[in-house]
This record gives sequence, C-alpha cells and structure tokens, in this order.
Amino acid sequence: MESMSSKENGIPRIESLKVQNFRSLQDVTLDKLTPLTVLLGPNGSGKSTIFDVFNFLSECFQFGLRHAWDRRGKGKELKTRGEDGPIVFELTYRESPKTPKITYHLAIDEGIKGPEVVEEWLQWRRASKGQPFRFLEFKRGIGRAISGEVPEADDIRTESNLRSPDLIAVNTLGQLTDHPRVAALREFITTWYVSYLSIDQTKNQPEAGPQERLSKSGDNLPNVIQYLKEMHPHRLEKIFTVLRKRIPHLERVDAEPMPDGRLLLQIKDAPFEKPVLSKFASDGTMKMLAYLTVLYDPEPPRFVGIEEPENFLHPRLLPELAEECRAASENSQLLITSHSPFLLNAMRAEEVRVLYRDEHGFTQAVRASDITGIPELIQAGSSLGHLWMEGHFGFGDPMVNSGAPKTTIKGA
Repeated sequence: MESMSSKENGIPRIESLKVQNFRSLQDVTLDKLTPLTVLLGPNGSGKSTIFDVFNFLSECFQFGLRHAWDRRGKGKELKTRGEDGPIVFELTYRESPKTPKITYHLAIDEGIKGPEVVEEWLQWRRASKGQPFRFLEFKRGIGRAISGEVPEADDIRTESNLRSPDLIAVNTLGQLTDHPRVAALREFITTWYVSYLSIDQTKNQPEAGPQERLSKSGDNLPNVIQYLKEMHPHRLEKIFTVLRKRIPHLERVDAEPMPDGRLLLQIKDAPFEKPVLSKFASDGTMKMLAYLTVLYDPEPPRFVGIEEPENFLHPRLLPELAEECRAASENSQLLITSHSPFLLNAMRAEEVRVLYRDEHGFTQAVRASDITGIPELIQAGSSLGHLWMEGHFGFGDPMVNSGAPKTTIKGA
C-alpha cells in the first residue's frame, strides 16, 4: 500500500459523527458529512451542543480530558438528563479520499477520582472485503495497539498501561513514531479551530509579538496580523484584497508596536488620510477580517467551526462569506451554525442539517435534501433560505411549537 501521508494524498475528512448521552444529544448521528456543513434550527435545538462536541474533543487533546470535563460542570452537567452510562463520541473519517475509512470510538464516564476513558478504540478495514478490525483498544488506561504504517488484522498487538485512566490513548500513543495512524488522528484533532469570536476581544491592544493562529475569542487578532505581515506578506495582501472587495472603501489594516509594548491595530479607509484605531472600526469589518485570517491561514486547520457568523455582519455580506468558506473547504472541513436565510441561500440542500427537539426533548438532525419535496422545490428555482423561512421544511421552525417533523423524511 502506498504511503498514507495526508500531505501527499489530501486532507482528512470526517464522514460521520455519532454522539450519545451528551447534554441534549441523547443519540444523534450526522452521516454523509460534506466539506462544508451548516447546522440550522431555532434556539435550543442543539446547534451549539453539536458545535461544543468538536470544541470538547479539541480541548481534550490539547489540554487533557480533565480540563475539558471539569470546565463544563463534570458528568452532572454533561450527561443527558435522566440517562446513565458513559458519554460516547464516534467519528468515522478518512485521512484522504483514497485511504481506508477509520472509526474512532471514545466513551467517557465519571470515575471515583474524576473522568475516565471507559472505552476507546480505532477500527478500520484494510481491503475492500473482509471484516473491520481494531488496531487500538483501551479500557480505563489499559489496552493494546498495533504499531506500524498500515496495521493488519493478524499483526502483534503491544500491551500498554497508561499512567492514568483519564488519559486518552490516541493522544498519548499518537506522540510516538511507532503509531503513524494514531499520530495522524491526534494531529488532525489537535489542529481543529473552533471559533467563539467576540467582537470586543478583536479590538484589544495585546502585547506585541507575532502569533500564527487566531484564538477562539479573537483577542490576538493584532498579533496574527503582525505574524502574517512579517512571515507571509503575500497572504496578508490576499486577505486585504478580499476584504477590500467585501468592505467598500477599506484600504488596509496595520498592526504597529507601541512604545509601551502593546500592539496597535489600525484600519485605513481610502477616502481618509489617517487610519482609525480598531476599537472605532465597524464590528462587521473586524469580524470579516478575523474570519479571513482563519480561512486564509497559510497552514489552515483541518477543521474549522464557526458559530452564527451572521451576528454583526450585514446580510449582504453573508453570501460572500459563504463563498469564502466554500473556497476554504478545499483545505479545511467547515461546520457553521446559523439562523440566517441569507447564508442558507448560498448552501446546497445536502450541506444543511436541520435540528429539532423530538417529543422527549432530545435533539434530532435531518439533512435538508432528505425532506420530501425540498429537492424538487430547489430544482424548480426556490432557494433554501426562502423555503426555510416559509415553513416548507415542516420542522426546525421557531414559530412551530412541536418536536416531531410535520413533513416526511425520505427513507423514514
């Protein structure tokens, strides 16, 4: 088998996500995920909870399970109300389009001394036929794994004991060169970027010093501009070119160190001689600039989550932001939560998941393309945003006080 290096053969893509016992996600599966996916639904439908699944996993790999678990209120707040048993995450992904499908299963529960990984495994099927097999399998810090570039079912599995049951085996073994497939998954998850952008934070004056990637809140935006200016000036000019196209009259953005060591971000409008401080710039300009630094990252994160980009942006900018996101999805997988029909109009039906609460109060998800009548209406010239606002989806509508769908789902 040829080398499975993602740099040679493409980028990793998540094909499905299954979540059990995580807040309102009692049992939800998002399958056939596309490079660009939009989660649509009213407040309280579960969009932010699914968004937080990716944030939770990212924090587990970057800062440890206990950090991610404790800051969310531990098992008492994380588990679905009235449900026992572990929280389960199951990702199916490919490292690149031509490589085998891999399933990653992670089950977490509250132990005597804190969170524990009660079960964790990696599984794949090397050939087109035959049964899938697990090449990594751990329970509460004790397990075994197959080393090597392409694990085979009959390879020797090396027994291992992790130092603590709250350690994630993929995160631990993935730091070793003996486990390239495990390392590839670890690298994939640790590079995820999940945005909780705060406009006020983007207008901060942080200490000077270049930083490669925007923080979740955007508070280091001036540092990222400084980094791009010093290390990737052509990429920064590309960002400015796009920004000028989207924001009329904008000329440039400067990040200049001040004598007291802080970094000053200034926005220059073409009609005026002097730039203005970023704190006086429009919220929409700052938000678009922040998103573009992520979407045009010289080394883009393999997964990008953007929550409700319509906040502070003019509705006419949303289709243009969607255009930028679609272009960025060539190098990153994007997940966007939204309420905006303007953003929805730029999406395809198979890219949209409509979320709603069922009669038991648990989140359910349906692809827009699987709702009877929607593909036909789109083919006839209707837009997704219009169909949603007019109630043609039949559920996921904030004006309808119901859980179960009022329209038919294909295959249901």
